[in-house]
Amino acid sequence: MTFERDYPRIVVPPPGPRGKQIIETDAAYSSTSYIKVYPLVMSHGRGAMIEDVDGNRFIDFMAGIAVASTGYGHPKVVEAVKNASERFFSMCGTDFFYRPMSALVERLAQIAPGPSKKRVFLSNSGTEAIEGAIKLARHSTRRTDLISFYGSFHGRTYGAMSLGASKVKQRAHFGPFLPGVHHVPYPDPYRLKTGGQDAGEFVLEHIEKQLFKRVVAPDDVAAIFIEPMLGEGGYVVPPPGFLQGLRDLCDRHGILLVFDEVQSGVGRTGEMWAADVFGVEPDILCSAKGLGSGVPIGAIIAKEEVMTWPSGSHGSTFGGSLIGCAAALATLDLVEGGLMENARVMGARLKAGFEKMAERFECIGDVRGHGLFLGVDFVKDRVSKAPDKDLIERLERAAFARGLLLLSCGESVIRVAPPLVLDEYDVDTGLAIFEEALAEAVAG
Repeated sequence: MTFERDYPRIVVPPPGPRGKQIIETDAAYSSTSYIKVYPLVMSHGRGAMIEDVDGNRFIDFMAGIAVASTGYGHPKVVEAVKNASERFFSMCGTDFFYRPMSALVERLAQIAPGPSKKRVFLSNSGTEAIEGAIKLARHSTRRTDLISFYGSFHGRTYGAMSLGASKVKQRAHFGPFLPGVHHVPYPDPYRLKTGGQDAGEFVLEHIEKQLFKRVVAPDDVAAIFIEPMLGEGGYVVPPPGFLQGLRDLCDRHGILLVFDEVQSGVGRTGEMWAADVFGVEPDILCSAKGLGSGVPIGAIIAKEEVMTWPSGSHGSTFGGSLIGCAAALATLDLVEGGLMENARVMGARLKAGFEKMAERFECIGDVRGHGLFLGVDFVKDRVSKAPDKDLIERLERAAFARGLLLLSCGESVIRVAPPLVLDEYDVDTGLAIFEEALAEAVAG
């Protein structure tokens, strides 16, 4: 299918009649835990455009939460998945061999940040990768405790949920959680109250002078888990020098540094990994989401000296499926073949547009990010920086009604994480809709 540049277009206010039928069925039978931000009923997509079942077309600024890295229906990814599916679906890579799996672990080991030799374990998802990383860190260090950050999100299974501290509704009434997990502030340069001290220095001092002196001995800590750019917690970029300082702290105490790059990795920041933006090598890196362009696959990438767990101590029936590996290899070809550079160029264009918008709208408190990992933080006023959640909910709905898909995170942040195939038309048209929708949202 091909599409002329007549999108976005709204032919019937969503949800239309077909959409309503699907939504009614979903509401009657699906789990009450699903979020369902607004009534989008997708039919298909191409590039950074999607069409719903009633013929409405939208520019996508959220990519299914940073999943559709190469856009929708990229012919090279589709061809790779089709060719793989005609051979077989899966043959349990924990126990047997096939070329695409061997090729993918080699590829990921070679493109991982830093000079150390790496080994790779393939999973189905980001939360499964985090669970495996917890096991790996404890096995490698023979230590028990873990440190994570307020605002972090690492997944919804128990170990990952224990590390997370993004929203209380993700944890309420699910305890008890994994013992030995300690949380510290994330170094948010915009919101963390430090009394004028650099946010990164403040957090590093808190770990050394408070946590390690009052709560847990550093030689009991197996690993520090961190999103090098905070995702669900508000698309926050830490201050320069913080991640290197955290790397140094870990080295001093024999603690492993684990980067959760499930949302920030695979070219989204304009580099292959957010770690590359800061020039810091973690001991373990977790990837998923955009790695397979929407096909489920995740990965634990670790230094060879760390990934020494014995045969049979960890596995996954479907992790590294043939189809997942084929999609991931095609995705990496495209990301390294130009989409990473496109993320830098289009990200700069988008960021400049939002910064210009902030000159007109006082409700935009901060614009931040790298590449196509951007956060627009909305406030009630710029002095108090009080989050304005009601405003972003109105903004999401107003943008949706005009043909632009947005998704919030943190307390009052619109995350901008579109497919990496976004072009100038998508950027400029999307910015125009965003500004028009924002004007309506501000007017209430």
